[in-house]
Amino acid sequence: MSNNEKKVELLSPTGDMESLISALDFGADAVYLAGKTFGMRSGAKNFTEEELVTAVQAAHERGVKVYITCNTVPLNGELDTFPEFIADAQRAGVDAVIAADIGVIAMIKEYAPGLEIHASTQTGVVNWRTASELYKMGVKRVVLAREVDLNSIKTIRQNIPEDMEIEVFVHGAMCVSFSGRCLISEYLTGRNANRGECAQPCRWEYYLMEETRPGQFFRVFEDERGSYILNSRDMCMIEHLDDLLEAGVYSFKIEGRAKSAYYTALTTNAYRTALDCALNGKTSPSWVLEEVEKISHRPYCTGFFYGHPNEGSSSQNPNEVTNGGQYLKDSGYIREYDFVATIDNCENGVMHLTTRNFFTLSDELEILAPQREPIKLISEKMFDENGEEIDAARHAMRKVSILTDIEVPPHSLLRKRVVT
Repeated sequence: MSNNEKKVELLSPTGDMESLISALDFGADAVYLAGKTFGMRSGAKNFTEEELVTAVQAAHERGVKVYITCNTVPLNGELDTFPEFIADAQRAGVDAVIAADIGVIAMIKEYAPGLEIHASTQTGVVNWRTASELYKMGVKRVVLAREVDLNSIKTIRQNIPEDMEIEVFVHGAMCVSFSGRCLISEYLTGRNANRGECAQPCRWEYYLMEETRPGQFFRVFEDERGSYILNSRDMCMIEHLDDLLEAGVYSFKIEGRAKSAYYTALTTNAYRTALDCALNGKTSPSWVLEEVEKISHRPYCTGFFYGHPNEGSSSQNPNEVTNGGQYLKDSGYIREYDFVATIDNCENGVMHLTTRNFFTLSDELEILAPQREPIKLISEKMFDENGEEIDAARHAMRKVSILTDIEVPPHSLLRKRVVT
């Protein structure tokens, strides 16, 4: 059965309940999240046992699946707590577990036999034989290593069982190390990347020192801030989803469980439209491609999908210092817009908002509403929670109202263009 005949999946990241609601509102088919332990993103808020039950109920009411990540490499002392953890996840109603460790996979089958198992990208699957052996162990889906190219995906698809699914990352941060198996963070900071605590030392500034010249630091190239020889670009495949469909990809995964609800909303909205267009043989509208530039990001590339990143750069800027998938100039982010408010409701010509960041009505404002093109917001009057007219929203988590005839659903978002 081809992917055009079989429904494919857009999989969105959820680090907390607010991100979950964004994913549900903006078009995700499934979400992935973590409990308070065993997940690879300890920096995210993640979900308590009670919050997990609420999250699953909210998702299932919208027909959205929930996958829980158990993709760390657990130590001996942690194994005794896993059976209860995974049994609780099954009782909460999650649909699948994303796991990397063979022992964890065995315990899932033993203590939560009703849960579907997905092999994490941390497993490092790059060939069909490994995928097939995992299938024999009870794995229903493989999240391929990010080092796998399109031709290899096709080969894997042709040689694995028909009911085994392939998932790949299509957007978000990439790791300089093979499938995230990195020890630099633990070596320098004591924070183990394979246990969800990565300090991202690959983004730091580095200098070289020659052995016989202690204390003399040399720049790798002429930039006083240092050399970012390990710093990777972000992945963006929004213009190439048709190629992934043709290769046999079932699940299209957005990275970012440690990122904001705004990030989840924007990327989910853009990729929902782009994926629907690709499935119907249509070209995505221009606003979809523009959207991914409106989220804080590093320069984009297409990862390893079209061969080794060093074979070419996606950069359109001749002043960027690049090496294919690496971005050597700095570790900063490109940020053109700030998220400033959530829209609670619209009624009788008034838009009611909860503020998040400073903005004024003279700013260039846009509304991000679910599964539609962004809307310019132009208004001349704004009021505080006491009905007093104000010239700016200065404080976070305050109620304000704006006079406008625009009507959008609750949970739509307001952003402003950053003036640099």
